[in-house]
Amino acid sequence: MEREYNIGQHIVFVDPKGNRRPALVTAWWNDVASSYSFHDPEHPMPGVNLVIVSDDERENDTYGRQIERHTSVVHRTQQPAPGNYWCWPDE
Repeated sequence: MEREYNIGQHIVFVDPKGNRRPALVTAWWNDVASSYSFHDPEHPMPGVNLVIVSDDERENDTYGRQIERHTSVVHRTQQPAPGNYWCWPDE
């Protein structure tokens, strides 16, 4: 399936507790010009830097709910743990 690798792209961040959270990409790393495949070890999915909106209701300020940043987050196919990875919304 063709995917778009744009800054601001909607993805899902699965936090360390296994909760799926909507996220936006702030940076792609790896060679995003390459053709990626879910099971191609020669072209693994790229890692990302991303932002999510805090789910803690106490984390509000004059701009609204605060954001959290996560960096160097790997795709679910490169993460053996049950959390702390990104995936596409349809995965």
